[in-house]
Order: sequence, then C-alpha cells, then structure tokens
Amino acid sequence: MSKATGTGTGARSSAPHGADSHDVIRVHGARENNLKDVSIEIPKRRLTVFTGVSGSGKSSLVFNTIAAESQRLINETYSSFVQGFMPTLARPEVDVLDGLTTVITVDQQRMGADPRSTVGTATDAHAMLRILFSRLGKPYIGPPSAYSFNTATVRASGGITVERGAAKTKTVKATYNRTGGMCTHCEGRGKVSDIDLSQLYDDSKSIAEGAFTIPGWKSDNVWTVGIYAESGFLDPNKPIRRYTKKEMQDFLYREPTKVKVNGVNLTYEGLIPKIQKSFLSKDKEAMQPHIRAFVERAVTFTTCPECDGTRLSEGARSSKIKRISIADACAMEIRDLAEWVRGLKEPSVAPLLAALQQTLDSFVEIGLGYLALDRPAGSLSGGEAQRVKMIRHLGSALTDVTYVFDEPTIGLHPHDIQRMNDLLLRLRDKGNTVLVVEHKPEAIAIADHVVDLGPGAGTAGGTVCFEGTVEGLRAGGTITGRHLDDRATLKETVRKPSGSLEIRGATANNLRDVDVDIPLGALVVVTGVAGSGKSSLVHGSIPAGEQVVSVDQTPIRGSRRSNPATYTGLLDPIRKAFAKVNGVKPALFSANSEGACPTCNGAGVIYTDLAMMAGVATPCEDCEGKRFQAEVLEYRLGGRDISEVLAMSVSEAEEFFGAGEAHTPAAHKILDRLADVGLGYLTLGQPLTTLSGGERQRLKLATHMSEKGGVYVLDEPTTGLHLADVEHLLGLLDRLVDSGKSVIVIEHHQAVMAHADWIIDLGPGAGHDGGKVVFEGTPADLVAKRATLTGEHLAAYVGA
Repeated sequence: MSKATGTGTGARSSAPHGADSHDVIRVHGARENNLKDVSIEIPKRRLTVFTGVSGSGKSSLVFNTIAAESQRLINETYSSFVQGFMPTLARPEVDVLDGLTTVITVDQQRMGADPRSTVGTATDAHAMLRILFSRLGKPYIGPPSAYSFNTATVRASGGITVERGAAKTKTVKATYNRTGGMCTHCEGRGKVSDIDLSQLYDDSKSIAEGAFTIPGWKSDNVWTVGIYAESGFLDPNKPIRRYTKKEMQDFLYREPTKVKVNGVNLTYEGLIPKIQKSFLSKDKEAMQPHIRAFVERAVTFTTCPECDGTRLSEGARSSKIKRISIADACAMEIRDLAEWVRGLKEPSVAPLLAALQQTLDSFVEIGLGYLALDRPAGSLSGGEAQRVKMIRHLGSALTDVTYVFDEPTIGLHPHDIQRMNDLLLRLRDKGNTVLVVEHKPEAIAIADHVVDLGPGAGTAGGTVCFEGTVEGLRAGGTITGRHLDDRATLKETVRKPSGSLEIRGATANNLRDVDVDIPLGALVVVTGVAGSGKSSLVHGSIPAGEQVVSVDQTPIRGSRRSNPATYTGLLDPIRKAFAKVNGVKPALFSANSEGACPTCNGAGVIYTDLAMMAGVATPCEDCEGKRFQAEVLEYRLGGRDISEVLAMSVSEAEEFFGAGEAHTPAAHKILDRLADVGLGYLTLGQPLTTLSGGERQRLKLATHMSEKGGVYVLDEPTTGLHLADVEHLLGLLDRLVDSGKSVIVIEHHQAVMAHADWIIDLGPGAGHDGGKVVFEGTPADLVAKRATLTGEHLAAYVGA
C-alpha cells in the first residue's frame, strides 16, 4: 500500500500541476487615463518596479488598473446588502486582466488630520496599551475605555419599562455608568482654542468708526456690523475699551436674542459665538486665502491646562504600572517604550505583551522608532504615513497576495533606504507579489523585473518602453536607462551669502536649544536622517515676518471640478479675455457658473448610482463632455472656444496666449511658471484628483512663485520626480536664487545636496538621538570630512 502511494506521488510530481501555470498577471489593452492600449505580463512572487517620468502612466497602470480591478472583484464577492455600504468602483478601462490576486495598497495618502487621531490610535498599539493598563494598572480605575481619551465618562439613572408578556409591564429603576478617560476640559484633544480679540476689533474705536477688523464686515452690512450698531444693547459711538462690564458681556457672549433692526427681524448674538459659527466651524483649507489668514491670526491653540496636553482624565493619569502611566507610555519614543514593555514579566497577560512587543518592534524595524504613540496622525509626512501603514502587514500570515507601494523611499535618508529595500524583499520572499512605483536608483536596483513607461509625460507617455532586468534597462536606451547612473557633481564655486537668518534657542519637538545662522541669497539644503529635526528647525523655528513662502507636502484640496487652470488662478484672465473679445459676461466662461451645461451642471459627465452595483460615469450627451452650454461654445478667442482652450496642454497654451489675437500677458505669466516647474504636459482642464503627488507639489510651487516672498522654503521638492527631471528642478532653484530669493530646501536627494551652496546637517540620529546641528558648511567640506552619515553617503554618491 505504502509502495503504491509512494509511486503515485512520484508520478504526480514529475508532471507540472495545472495550478502552477498561473505565474503571471496579464494585462491586455489598458487605457486608463493616458495609457495607450498597454499590454504587459508581470511575474508573480517577484519584486517588480515601475518607473518612468512623472505623468508617464505608472500610477494609472498599477493603482487605477491592477489594484482597482482587484478591489472591485473582491467587493463583488460580498452580499448586495454589504456592498450597499461600500464605495462603488467602476471597472477600469482594460480589455483583459488575468491572474490577479488580492491587492493590498500601501499608498502615500496622508492619514486623516482629525485632532483625535494619533499614531497609537491609527495602529493597534494604543488599544493594546489600554487593555494592559486595565489589567495591571494600580489603582484599578475601570475597563480599557477608562484609559481612552476618545471616550467620555457617562452616568445616567432613571426608570425603565420592562415588558413581560402581553399585560405585564413593570417600571424599575436603573443606573448606567461608563468610565471614560477623556479630559473634560479639552474633550480629549490635548489643546484648547482661544480667540485673540485684538484681531477682531480695534478697541480704541467705536463701532460707528469702523472698529471691526474682520474680513467682509463692512459698516453698511446690516447682517454683521449693522446688527451690533442698531441692536440697542450697545452704544455705537462709544469706543469699545470704554464699555461697561455688562456691555462687554452683551458684546462678546450674549445668547441669541431676537431684535428688530430697521424694521427687519434679526437675531443678535455675541461676537465670540458668531465668529465661531461663521468662521471656525468651517474647513480652513477650503477658505479663501485672506479668510484663512485671518483665522490663523485670530485663533490660537494652547496646551490644555487641565491634562497638560495628555488628553486624559486625572483618573487615567493616576493609574500606573511600575510608576509609568499610560500618558507617560504614549509620550515615550516607541523604541524606549518597546524596551519598557520587554521588561514587563506578567504571565496573566503574556499573549497581549507578545503582540504589543511585536507591533512596537515593527515600528523600530521600519525606521519609525523615533515617533511617539501620542504624535498626531495628521502631522506625519507622506513617507511616514506610508510606513505606519506597512506595520500591520509585516507580521501578517497572509501569503500569495499582491502588495502595491507608491514610492516607499519618499522622506528617507540614503542611510534608511537599504532598510526599506530589505523589508520589500522580505515581503517578496514570503511568496507575495510586490509592485513598486519608484524613481530612486537604489530602489530600482533590487528589482527582479522592471517596467519603464513613457517615453514622455501626459499624452506623450502611456506606452511601455522597456520590460526586463535592471541590467537590460541600463542598456535599453530609454530616458530612465540613460539617467540611471547620473551623478550630480559638486560646485566649483558657491554663492556668497547676502546676510543670514538667525535662529536662536530652537526647542520645537526634539530640537536641543539649537542656534544656527541660515545664509540668505543662497541655496541652502537642510538634511539629516528621518526624524532628526529638519522640519522642526525650518517650519517650526524660522522667525515670523521674514516674508517666508512655504511650499510643504500638505495635499491640495480639490474636487473633480478643480483643475490646474482654476487652482492657479489662470482661468480668471482667460475668462476676462474671452468676455472682452465677445462683449459678454466673464461668468459665461465658467463651468461652475452661468456657462455650465444644464444637463451635467458643468461636470462633463453624468454620474449614475446603480444601487447595489458600481456607479457609472458617462460623458454628458448634451455637451459631449465639454462642460459648457452650446451657446457659450460659439464665442471664440483666437479661433478657439473655451472648451478647446481647457483641452490644451500648458505648453500649447503658453504659445497660444503669448502672441496674436489671444495675447494675454496675465495668463502667459502663469503658464510660464507652470512650464518652469516641469508641468508643460498637463492639460489645463485636467481634474486635480487625477494628478500624482509630485505633480501636485510642483503645481503648488508654481502658484507660490508669484508671491512676493524673500525666503522660499521647499519640503522635499524631488518627491515624485524622475531622475531626468531632477536636473530641471536644480535649474529652477538656481533661477529662484539668481533672481534675488533665498531658497531653503529640506531634502535627502544627493543631487540637490551636491548642488547646494550651504548644507545644514541635523542628527546624529532620530528622535532623542537627533535635534543637534552636526555639520554646517559647503558640500565640498561635508564630503571631505565625512564626519556624518550624510557626509559618507554624499561622498559615495559623487565618487569622492
């Protein structure tokens, strides 16, 4: 019997099993966004890197086609009832997708900026800590919810009706208690807001003299200023500083009261609640720039005096394990917390300690040991957020799934990139398919398979230029292959500074009383390992009033109606030019206003909700996706209608508005700036929601270049940039400095470091091991000394 079984097994193993033949993901005829009928086979259980210039179609292929279809197919396995609660996904524009496995997407989308969300709550670490303290904390204060700053304490008592059978009802007294850990003063936010009254009014003037300094509050507006002047509660001719105590109370805090002003019934309300409702309850990012500036001036956030910023109630702070409270534990750097947890030996919670230890060790392993669990999730950079999301996958028992990463090396010092590479290879070696969109040569070098898209961006891209090994890419002659071994050289001469920006005693976050002089009139690069204090020094310590223009990594807010033309203000001069030539109103040339197609309301597509099935977006039949009424399209400028202008690329539009009948200097100036930052391929009407992270940051840079700032602060401008575009960026930075600006760049890219006039290197490590300036000087001096990690990597890069 055993012999026969052995023979049978041998016979089966000699022939390949049918299941083993499915070893590729086959894509045929992909047409999402700018992809031009792309057909490709991606090997499974290998690490494949997708590269190409920014806008070439990498994300369209990996995220919008492969990952999107996998997610859609998984959603379809749920019942119709469950699908009703899930986002509806349209099928990607592709003919065939074979061999898909479950896709786990780890992207750069920043974590929600909810003030209650922290690194601890965004992972499982805080939940496990709460359970740990509820079991071991002394004194015992209650269940895990007693340690949660998102749970309020609730007490209730009263009569409840109990029904027992048809006629038997009984009212009994019941009490309900839930112990929460939320600080009652700040409601678990750790900060309290205060309004600076001096920003609301000038107390030396009366209301009649125009005391209010709030945007839009004009003396002839009955709804704002008029109601205070005519309410009868206040003397409009008396300076505010001379108000009595009662008048001040009515002025600032009076409850809503019905009053009659000029025969009209209105509601009078104190100034503070009125400002809170009209300004502070709205999304700050969606406000007009001058309103946002007012809110930032008028509202100050201070640490909660009751909980000292810990967000927790006194009871939660009093319960301790080995003299450490949960607030102390969350404030520790994660690597220190991991050591503290390792020292707890308690058999009753051994499985919990093991799970918590594994999570904390994953933070350290992935290079985020310098974070603390109480760090607000919204303050993490895109790269940090992506690595936090990776943590839940590192110890996962799942295999044979497809992991999709979007530039995982963003925000990483060259010293840390090797660690990230090891993690990607570890995921692959567990039998997973790993797809990575990447530009860094160090990350491309570890690929088993490379797919290079291009050859250009936008309409000039969308085709596969190369498939194969890294060695084949080098010899392939594509843009990526030619630039893979590019190395910037050190400058022979550096600019002499025209002055300096003094920072004294900087202590933001982990900075240790840092004194540094940042040269002005030069290209200054601030560098150091992730978590060393670069952003704290530049964003948190540069003195106010220095005409600083900051272009950071915060995402652009914009709906599918927003596009480069609306975001940059380009559409205003274009609309005025159309209106002037045709003798009509500018509002006709806005798809969000009078000129909008009435059928689709200017969206260009009709969104159809198919209940339990995926919703469908179809081009509007009336305007054929042009977004405007037919009458509006009869008006022309330089032979083109408004929809044809919005369909132009930046480069085409630059030529169109530069001369001839359509010559519009205001529009041409904005288009010049867009071309300057390498966005010449973008179409003016392309929705902002379709832009990549790198494109959005450069769009923001182009917008800020018009501001009259003396100091430009850029936060990792090489994010999302192809190797070939880095040289273009360096030229742009040079032009900014040569025009009299001072440019400060937070950057890890060695090409930018080598090109700098002055380098400030922070470290030596991250978190409490950083926060010090370890080097100040020219790139040549940094390479010569090799005294820091940055110096060693820069020296290796330039071949010194």
